[in-house]
Amino acid sequence: MKQLFILFIAASLVGCAGCNENGGEVIDDSLQTNVNNTDVPENLSYNIIASHPHDTSAYTQGLELYKGKMYESTGDFENSSLRLTDHLTGAVLKKHMMGDPKLFAEGITIFNDKLYQLTWQNNKAYVYNLDNFEKPIQTFNWPYEGWGITHDSIQLIISDGSANLYFVDPVSFKVNNTVSVSDNNGLVDNINELEYVDGFVYANVYQTYRIIKIDPESGKVKGSMTVQNLLSPSDNPTGRVAEFNGIAYDSATKSLFITGKRWPKMFEMKLN
Repeated sequence: MKQLFILFIAASLVGCAGCNENGGEVIDDSLQTNVNNTDVPENLSYNIIASHPHDTSAYTQGLELYKGKMYESTGDFENSSLRLTDHLTGAVLKKHMMGDPKLFAEGITIFNDKLYQLTWQNNKAYVYNLDNFEKPIQTFNWPYEGWGITHDSIQLIISDGSANLYFVDPVSFKVNNTVSVSDNNGLVDNINELEYVDGFVYANVYQTYRIIKIDPESGKVKGSMTVQNLLSPSDNPTGRVAEFNGIAYDSATKSLFITGKRWPKMFEMKLN
């Protein structure tokens, strides 16, 4: 269950003895078990190429870069919002407060020029016009918790904090198919923020610094990386920095943008 508490994972503050020179986690395949006849995921290496300011009031739940503009959904009861930001300066250009202390905003995606936003335990999903997201134009019922959302060319893809990915019709919001995510060790729970990149779903695993690359047809994890050493103690002077959360893809530059809840920085990275 996705609890509201402040968590700053110590692994982000210490050196990573198991990282390669490009920042990717080094995995000793000889130590991996295989319980379901699934290949060990490829170790994905990466380079952090830039860091940008990020609003520390943003309890980031969803991140989406669309036509050069960064959209961000922030959670936290009473403070949930939908934002348009300048991802290079951290400036908040437009902000819509949800206005209901019982709502907890979650992941977002943009499909056919409409913005879809999940809520955590409210069983609601909202649809907005991009040119005016002050008020939703449509509301859908969603029977599960809402965590992350992305899309392929025809349908939405949603996570609920379990190992499941739900493939959802964007017009009716009905579930077309459900796929369970697994690697060589079995089911992978806590699938959270999602991003669809070149035919694969990238997801962060909640309360870790792990990003996995998922084959959406089979649910098999094809690649994995652990991003570490991103923040220093000086980046957390108030102790309010919380979990890593937020993945956005820039198709123009082939970069990924990643950040976290109340993080002072957003990082730009390239996969090798």
